[in-house]
Amino acid sequence: MSKSIDYLNVERVALRLIARAEQCTNGLTRKLEKRGFDTVCIKEVISDLSDKKLLDDSRFARLWLHSRLRFAKSPRRLLLSLCARGIDRDDAEAALNEVLGEDDTEIVMLTKFVKKYSKKASGDPRSLKYMLKNEGFSLTAIQQFMGDEY
Repeated sequence: MSKSIDYLNVERVALRLIARAEQCTNGLTRKLEKRGFDTVCIKEVISDLSDKKLLDDSRFARLWLHSRLRFAKSPRRLLLSLCARGIDRDDAEAALNEVLGEDDTEIVMLTKFVKKYSKKASGDPRSLKYMLKNEGFSLTAIQQFMGDEY
């Protein structure tokens, strides 16, 4: 089956963008639309690239999270940022759980968060626990961090 010239042009540009940096479906679609390509061709190319595993939102989410962990304030904010990039919430949560489950990543993030924002909890462990839960930290990490106070 021969592919149209339009399809091949969209595919060429999409592959060039993917070669530069990992892309998510939503982001790549926007970039291709911005270049004026036909929506039907874009959808076909996106589908084919996804089938070939050249475009993978879960992989994008994990890589994006790794690149942001150093500056991240909380799991909730990371999750919201991923969803704003068009990543499905379930995929975003799965990637976040996977990345935070590595080593002591979540504890390190929680420790930084507490150092920066614990004054808002006014020294009350229950207030701090509530704030940490609200920011998306797991109960396991909160218990591990707070120890006997929890």
